[in-house]
Amino acid sequence: MRRHIGLGVGIAVLTGLALSGPALAYRPFDGTDAAVADVHEVEVELQPAGIRRSPDQKTLIAPAFVYNYGFVKNWELVLEGQLETPLAPSGTSTFTEAGVFLKGVLRPGSLQEQAGPSIATEFGVLLPDSRGPGGTGASVSTIISQRWDWGTVHVNIEGLWTRDQHAGAFTSVILEGPQKWTVRPVAEISYEETFGQTHAVAGLVGAIWQVRDNLSFDVAVKHSVSNTGRADEIRAGLTFGFSIASLGAPSHR
Repeated sequence: MRRHIGLGVGIAVLTGLALSGPALAYRPFDGTDAAVADVHEVEVELQPAGIRRSPDQKTLIAPAFVYNYGFVKNWELVLEGQLETPLAPSGTSTFTEAGVFLKGVLRPGSLQEQAGPSIATEFGVLLPDSRGPGGTGASVSTIISQRWDWGTVHVNIEGLWTRDQHAGAFTSVILEGPQKWTVRPVAEISYEETFGQTHAVAGLVGAIWQVRDNLSFDVAVKHSVSNTGRADEIRAGLTFGFSIASLGAPSHR
């Protein structure tokens, strides 16, 4: 899925837009797809700002990011996190949802231009929030993706050990419109539960604008209902990619 943003992210964005390289849009979903960055390729999923609103709280999510780096064939390193700032009532910002993961393609399939479903796994550590009593957790997931001419389906099944030391689970189904469309509609239905604590069901609808192979923009709205209340969220961001190898390559005149 989040480190220093500021100047570093600004430079990375400009560099990423200038260079070529594949970038698969996982944004704006809670789940992901069964694909990884190519070797020495970087993919950055960035949400400059988003809003989450519940009956008693309005929160600014700015920024949120996921950094993916393909370090060997069919495997990538994933770093993620987001900064949340309560607006109404106002409060102190918290760096949250941070994690470090490894993601690998176990079975190349339709997302890798081969026959049949693509199957991947992702596992890693959930890092403590910058504020609050939570500790370190862990997660492991299986992702199955299948692409047809009419669209793509991604299924996520995840087991969790939460930051407050409870077992949990997350599952989602992502639907995307035809890959050849410049702007394709997308949707996600998800369910998350911390056993004996909370449970929530959510729906998301939006669109992805594929500008070119290494650049896309997205927008979505999400509505969730849980045993503790309901919430609405607006998400908008971009995904871009570039090659680390090309940064060090000599120029040819």
